[in-house]
Amino acid sequence: MTVIVVSSHPEKMSEVRLPPVRALDDFLLGSTRLAPPDLRDLQRWHNRVINNLLYYQSNYLLVLGVGLLLGGYFRPVLTLLSGALIALIFVGFVWAAENKAPVRRIRRNYPGTCLFAVLGAAYFLVSLFEGSATFLIFIALPIALVLVHASLRLRNLKNKIENKMESIGLKRTPMGLLLEALGQEQEAGS
Repeated sequence: MTVIVVSSHPEKMSEVRLPPVRALDDFLLGSTRLAPPDLRDLQRWHNRVINNLLYYQSNYLLVLGVGLLLGGYFRPVLTLLSGALIALIFVGFVWAAENKAPVRRIRRNYPGTCLFAVLGAAYFLVSLFEGSATFLIFIALPIALVLVHASLRLRNLKNKIENKMESIGLKRTPMGLLLEALGQEQEAGS
């Protein structure tokens, strides 16, 4: 799948490609190597999460898609409202980070906190419409599963090569753009 991205920065305009879905054996079963992160080395844990988000992004998109499809089946209006609120809050946050230096510093230094702040704000607004259970089950749970997998999955050689190609600009992917919006573009591939 190819998407052309139009950017306010013409030099950053490029073709965005969704990488292939990784085999279930690589993603979850057979050769999967899982290990808890070393909590004493937060930078290494951070790099593991970023690199796994880049490498397994198509699989993670499927996990989120299944959550949204189930939510759309059982509670379509609240699922749509939840997704729209997250999108609006995230776009507002990215705009603020691009235009306000203090927000930019917070985004760069505390990306996880920013993600949870966006999700928390969306949860609060959705709960006003009595949709908190819908939000937690169909949106927050898949995001939590993705983050847990990205934290526990050890990288392999193919993962490292793909991530290096992303970090030096040979490939542009949706997750790369999302991480860039969160101020993590320099971390990818390290």
